[in-house]
Amino acid sequence: MSSATSTSSLPSGLAVLTTFPDVLFIPEIIFGGLVWILVASSKVPIPMLQGWVMFVSVFCFIMSTTLMCLYFCGAHGGSSSWVALDAICQGTASLFYLSAAVLEAYATYVAANLLRAEIYRENIAAVVFAFVATLVYVIHKVCSLLRWKSS
Repeated sequence: MSSATSTSSLPSGLAVLTTFPDVLFIPEIIFGGLVWILVASSKVPIPMLQGWVMFVSVFCFIMSTTLMCLYFCGAHGGSSSWVALDAICQGTASLFYLSAAVLEAYATYVAANLLRAEIYRENIAAVVFAFVATLVYVIHKVCSLLRWKSS
């Protein structure tokens, strides 16, 4: 890791891709996008539950992409309020994704006998990727809270 890892400020430019926890934006976007694609392509047995999963995956995908682009551009200007914003965004995303992963698992469990095998496997994959995305967001949240506390 670079020396920027231990600082309490947000990185700018390509340092976003070399500092922890900001490098976690990449897996957040990848796993969130996979959840989005898998839920969108599968049959929706319980629309209310999977509607929330779609909202969370799209919202967090856009939020992570926007934050990463803003960090690339250096829009934060070294302001400590952006460190707090980062912690709030990561905390919100981790709570949202935990609820979405649990609801997707429940919807898949309930509809197990109603779905064709390939659609059931798509839903299982969405559950797995939702829990992986939850884990990545929680790790990012904890590190962002530590950075916020030290700023």
